Parts: sequence; C-alpha cells; structure tokens
Amino acid sequence: MIDFSRRYVFGWLDGSAGIKHEATGARMTAILGISAFYHDSAATLVVDGSIVAAAQEERFTRKKHDCDFPQNAVDFCLSEAGIEPEALDYVAFYDKPLSKFERLLETYLAYVPLGYRSFRQAMPLWLKQKLHLPREMSRGLGGRYSGRYVFMEHHQSHAASAFFPSPYAEAAILTLDGVGEWSTACYGVGRGNQIELLREIRFPHSLGLLYSAFTYYTGFRVNSGEYKVMGLAPYGRPVYQDRIRNELMDLKDDGSFRLDMSYFNYCQGLTMTSDKFDELFKGPPRAPESQITQREMDLAASVQAVTEEVMLRMARHVHRETGMKHLVLAGGVALNCVGNGRILREGPFDSIWIQPAAGDAGGALGAAQFVWYQLLENERNAQQPDGQSASLLGPEFSDDLIESILREKGVVFMTCASDGELCDRVAQFIAEGNVIGWFQGRMEFGPRALGGRSILGDARREKMQSVMNLKIKFRESFRPFAPLVLQEKASDYFEMRETDESPYMLLVAPVRESRRCALPDGYEEAFGIERLNYRRSEIPAVTHVDYSARVQTVDSVRQPLLYQLMQACHQRTDCPVLINTSFNVRGEPIVCTPEDAYQCFLMTGMDVLVLGHHILLKQDQPNQMGEAERRQHLAQFELD
Repeated sequence: MIDFSRRYVFGWLDGSAGIKHEATGARMTAILGISAFYHDSAATLVVDGSIVAAAQEERFTRKKHDCDFPQNAVDFCLSEAGIEPEALDYVAFYDKPLSKFERLLETYLAYVPLGYRSFRQAMPLWLKQKLHLPREMSRGLGGRYSGRYVFMEHHQSHAASAFFPSPYAEAAILTLDGVGEWSTACYGVGRGNQIELLREIRFPHSLGLLYSAFTYYTGFRVNSGEYKVMGLAPYGRPVYQDRIRNELMDLKDDGSFRLDMSYFNYCQGLTMTSDKFDELFKGPPRAPESQITQREMDLAASVQAVTEEVMLRMARHVHRETGMKHLVLAGGVALNCVGNGRILREGPFDSIWIQPAAGDAGGALGAAQFVWYQLLENERNAQQPDGQSASLLGPEFSDDLIESILREKGVVFMTCASDGELCDRVAQFIAEGNVIGWFQGRMEFGPRALGGRSILGDARREKMQSVMNLKIKFRESFRPFAPLVLQEKASDYFEMRETDESPYMLLVAPVRESRRCALPDGYEEAFGIERLNYRRSEIPAVTHVDYSARVQTVDSVRQPLLYQLMQACHQRTDCPVLINTSFNVRGEPIVCTPEDAYQCFLMTGMDVLVLGHHILLKQDQPNQMGEAERRQHLAQFELD
C-alpha cells in the first residue's frame, strides 16, 4: 500500500492551508472531484495531476448505485492522502446543475401538461438540494473548505476522464451516454494538457437513452440493467434491427441521428417507452422478474446490433474529422464492450483506450484532472501503460488488520508466508474445481472487478458458468463471465493482435477458431439459452454462445500478484485463462471490506476465501449460513 500520508504533509503555506511534498518541500495542489445526486456518486482526489484515490459511494453504504452525496468516498479520499478539507485547493463537480435544470424545465414546458406527474416528483428534490450544490458540498466537507467550487460540463468531465489518464500524447475523444446537461454524445481532440470538444448530439436524441428504452422494455432496470441486455443479445437474432433503424431513428452515415420521439416517453412520463412503441413491437414491456422469452432475446440482439452500427459510424467519422491515430472513450455507452471491440477490430484507429469508470462515477475523476491540466495549464506527460494505476484506487487492508478481524470473528484460517506460497495453494484449489473469493490490495474504481475484489474459477469446466451464476451470484443463468488471460497468451486464445491490451475488461473479442469445439447436430436449431448446453470451446465457462468473450488481459506491471497467480495456474493446468466475476451477489455492490467479503463468502456456495495472505476454507468454518439465513440476508438487497 502506498503511504500517501508520508508523501504529503498538511500545513499552512503562504497564509493558506495546503500540502507540500515531504521530500522536496514543494507546494502541491490537491483537487477533489465529486459526482453526486444523479447516479453512482463518487469522489476522486487528484494531487498535482496524479490520481491518489477514487471510490464510489455504493461500496461503503452497500446501497447499489447510491446517488446521495458521497460522504464516505470523500472521507476515504482525504484519509488516503492524510489531509484535511482545509488542505484542498479546489473542489470540482462533474456537471452544471443550472444547465441541467434549464433542460428539464424546457422539456416539461414543451410537453405540458403531459409531464406534470414527472415534474411534480422532480421539483422538490431540485429546489431542496440539487440547485444548492455549494451548500451541500460545504456541508459534506464539514464547513472546513473555503476555496472555489468549479462546475464542469458533463461531457467535458467524461472527455477529461478519457484523455488525461490515457497513454496518448494526443488522441481523438468520443463520449456517449444518456444525457448530461443537453449533450448526449460529443467528439473532439485531446493534445497535451488540453481537450477541445468539436461537435455534439443533443437531448432528446440519445444512443444511451435508446438502449435504456430497450432495457426497460425487456424488463430490466434502467441505468443498471443495460449490461444484462448486452449479455442477453447473443442468444437472440437481430430480427428487429431494420424496424429500429427505419421507424425509431433517422441514422446518418456519420453516426449522427434523430429519434422519433412519438415512440418514447422519457421526456414527459415516468416510463421509457410509449403505447406506440408497444404497438410497433407487438406487445407490452416484459414484467420484471418474469420469464425471459425468445422475444426479449431478439429485442436485445436488435438494439445491440444498432448500437454497434452507430458506434462504428461515429468512430469512422471522428477519425476522418480529426486524423488521429488513437481514440479514447467515456460515458455510459463506452461500457458496451461489444461495441468497443468492434471499433478496435473494424475501425480505423491504431488503438483505443476506455476510461474504466466510464459512467458518472468517472466524471468525478475527469472534473478534477480537467482543473489541473486545462484550467491551471499544468504540463502533462502521458504515462505508460496509463495514468489510471490499474484503476485500483480504493481502500486497502493490511494482513495484520485482516488477521485481527478474522480472530475476532472466530474464523478458521491458514496464513501463507509468501506470495509464491499463496499463489501455489490457490492455483491448486482452482485446478481442483473450487470457486475462489479473491480479496487483494486496493479496491477497483469503476463497475468491473479487475482482480482486487474478484471471484475466480476454472474456465475449462463446462458447468462452471451455471454453477457460479446460480449458486454463487444468485443471478440469471444466461449471464456470461469474463476471462482473465495472461497478456502474452491473449492472442493465442482470442482474436486479438499481440499488441492489443484489455486490462479493464472493456473489450469483447471472439474466441479463436483453433480453440473452438466442433458442434454436435442440433446446435444450429437450438434457440436462446438452450445453446448453453453445448460445449463451445476449450474454455467453455467464458465462451458466450456466439463465441465471444469479454476479455481482461493481465500483465505483471498493473497486477503483479494476480499475474503470479495466473502463471501458477498455467503451470498446473496448461491453460492461461481463468473465470473472473465481481465479488458480490445479485443486487449487492462489489465488496469493499474484509467483513463484506466474509459475509458474501458465508452466504454463497463459494469454496475458498482468500483475504490478503490468509486462506479460509468453507468446510472449516463453524458458522456457515443455512438456506433460510441466506435468503433473509439477500432480501435486504433490492434485486435488479
């Protein structure tokens, strides 16, 4: 763990609070970035341009997608650097609330009186809280911060989060999401310490909201279920693709588009789609938690195909307009790793880099770095492999602290004396077919578990996908798992170039033909989830039904301990691929603390829990949960 409290010294400099470098005594600038009150609140601390700490509020409160002021995340960021609120030079907020309020009022007026119910629900919160953000942030900082608040444009924050931590000195920028103030998509360029946004698509025409409309229509929750639609798509056929393009939108060659708003209800109502949408697709939305049918699979496949087409057209247009060799992406749509993979494979750019926390949480990071580089005009030197520190920016817990927690709980555990011993033991457990809870180092920033808070398993085992979905994650059986693969072996198993990296699990690539299995008779006639019953490759647990995989490459620079574990597994099994999924159950945020991890371990069918250098075997634990207790615990989480 980096001891930031030793790197920085809090004190009074030139009559004002500030921090200085302990070794050199040089004055340093601390900038707190905040995203809050809309979706997935977060805080980030940037010191002289470097990301010191970042975390989402949900990890501390255990409330998924917590949108309240990120008090716990702010407190963590300040604590990680060993500073107080007085030491902050700037506090940056990730969007402009007055501009967003203007958009809401204009939209309500345009649809009056249809939007009255939505208006009546939204206004009290705006008038009480969202229009008074300096007051809310001052309260969150205990009234101890007296500096300036800087309010960024939403897509500026996204663009900054994509470019400034990227490994490129210059790059094209593309941001795509639901909506910020008015913009729903932007492109521009980043050079050195400056970004410039050139063109935008404006609300209500939004690729993110189009995808969310189908998320709602297929029975999943908007703003959290979009990745389920992406995972469901390979089971279906894009039979509605032309209907979407011809009826719902007017799509241009450059990727710009307009939506026919008569099919949508998000401007004036409390639902995403209208009765006319129901008529077009021959039925009402699927009721949440009801059976998923071939219709929902085909709808998912269709909107996914359209989304990929739009993303590719946009990427090609941005390349033509900017002439850049590299592309960076952010915004919620940039989490569509299937579309990202197609941009990399079929698009014109030499390489792409995607912000790991591409959604609203990453806006806090972008806002803080925008202040440092663009507003304060500080020099920027692109870092290699990037400036994101593997996105391992959250809390970390020492072996001694973990041991004290385990002893207090009366837990049975063993302790490994070295990294080598730990990796050898865990590799043996994985090779024997055990499911491993892996809790190491700093927590990930962003929606993906990248090896800090992960559940690991053997990718070669045919039944592992359904076992982990139903007995570990308590979620839909159709959901795919991501492969971890040693960086140097990625191109052997997946259709990737040797130079391609995917350290943040944001690219989908096909499994190589040489690793696929010959399919038996009947496979082509099987529809939907029936295809899960057929072995498709040498690594069936991470091969989706269309032979795709959401790849995470692992290298020794970003993830040295995880890399060592995977090498140990490779030596035992001759396979450099593991299953990786987030350390949580359905409806719960990814675990943050050892206590969270232990609770999740007890209430699932997980076999082994690894906390730092300590190993717990389920069979040895005296206080395992019964089925009734598991269900009672799960009931506290609102499933989505």
